[in-house]
Amino acid sequence: MKIDWAALGSVFGVSLVATVALVGLFTLGVIGLSKQEQAAAQGGSATLARTGAYACFALCLSAVAYGIYLIVA
Repeated sequence: MKIDWAALGSVFGVSLVATVALVGLFTLGVIGLSKQEQAAAQGGSATLARTGAYACFALCLSAVAYGIYLIVA
């Protein structure tokens, strides 16, 4: 049995970067929603924060759907 260490390392690196990116996007979405609530409490409009949060969540959803597509196909 021979292990291809280069391939294993590249899979580890790509999955690490993808995980950090997805967690970062989700965190930005949660922060955007909290900023929207703060602006609404102060009487302002937070359309940009809400739109950015929804965009972050949509990117997370599309990345997860693409991953599932790669596994199933």
